[in-house]
Parts: sequence; structure tokens; C-alpha cells
Amino acid sequence: MNQLARKTVLGFMQLIIGLGVALFASAWTLDFWQAWAYLFVFVVSSALITAYLWRKDPGLLARRVNAGPGAETDRQQKLIQVFASIVFIGAIVCPALEHRFSASAVPLPVVIAGDGLVALGFFIVFMVFKENSFAAATIVVAAEQEVVSTGPYAIVRHPMYAGALILFFGTPLALGSWRGLLLFIPMALVIGWRLLNEEKLLSKELSGYLEYCSKVPYRLVPGIW
Repeated sequence: MNQLARKTVLGFMQLIIGLGVALFASAWTLDFWQAWAYLFVFVVSSALITAYLWRKDPGLLARRVNAGPGAETDRQQKLIQVFASIVFIGAIVCPALEHRFSASAVPLPVVIAGDGLVALGFFIVFMVFKENSFAAATIVVAAEQEVVSTGPYAIVRHPMYAGALILFFGTPLALGSWRGLLLFIPMALVIGWRLLNEEKLLSKELSGYLEYCSKVPYRLVPGIW
């Protein structure tokens, strides 16, 4: 097994184990069917995307496995990644605690819709990966990188973040929690902060990016922002 395979498998296992521990330890029970369903959707979606990248774009996979605050070179992006990680953990732990201490009031159709949003978020991210081989997990401009303006990039400038927000919005619903939706606000603010900082770098270092911005005015939501 080569280094990329080891890093990919290790990172994938750490993510899944971390999610499972956060969910079931916080809920203090394995009798949490919403968490099992969420993990199934999350694991299958992640595995399918990883398998695709392994076969079709190992270069992008290599750029994706180096993620998190420690992988960023910019101090502001390190801070953004820390905040994003904290909010995401909160979105996992909050519903689990809600399950532990009170019965869920979220109807079954809403839970299913939440899982659907999680899957949709992953699908949008997958479409981004198919279109843009330089969609790294860190904010960096490669020497051979070019502006991508096709596919989801023809709709908004940051479709991967849009997909991530859809996934994040669906997470508390999939886990049977209304209160967890409150964390969507800080996550949206953190992602907004990250993409604005990213656009400053891209405007300076990526040729043609300013022209692209003039053609695609919306960052995350068509017709709004």
C-alpha cells in the first residue's frame, strides 16, 4: 500500500470513528437509529467519492487528504478551520445530547429529508470534484491551475461550499434535532469568512479570476449572494 492509500484509508477511518464516537458517546446509547441512518449515508457517500477520485483523479485525492487547520499555510485560514471544526462537532454532539435527554420531536419525514439533504450536499461536492481537479482542501493556487467556469461553477463561484452548507443543514434534521439548526448560522458565517478570504487570494494569484467573478456574480446562492 503506497503513501496516498495509507493516508486516505487512515483519514477515512479516523473520520468515521470520530463521528461514531461523538454521536453514540454523547447519546450514551447505541439505540439511536437516526445516527445509524446518518452514518450510513455519510459513509456510503464519502466512500463513493473517494473511490471515484482514487480511480479517476488521484492528484485531487492527494490534495484532499491534506486537510484541517494544520494543513493550512495562512494564519487566518487556520483560525477559520478551527472554528468550522468546532461548529461541525457541535452539530453532531447537540442532536446526540438532545436524543439522550429528551425525546425527539422531529417527524420521520423530516429526518428522511435531512438524510436526503446530506446526500444532496455530497452529490454537489462530487460534481465539483468532477469539474475541478484543483479543489484542494486547503487554500492554495497551483502553478498549472486555471479558472473553472463550467458545471456548477457556472451557477455560483463556490459550489463546494454551497454543497457543504446543504449537507450541514441536513445533519441536525437527519439526527432528529431542531435545536441543532441554530448552529447553521455560525457555520454559514464561517464559510462566508473563508470564501471571502479565498477570493482575495484567487484574485491576486489566479489569472482570469476577476473576469470570472464579473460573469458569475453570486458566491453561494443564485440571485441572493
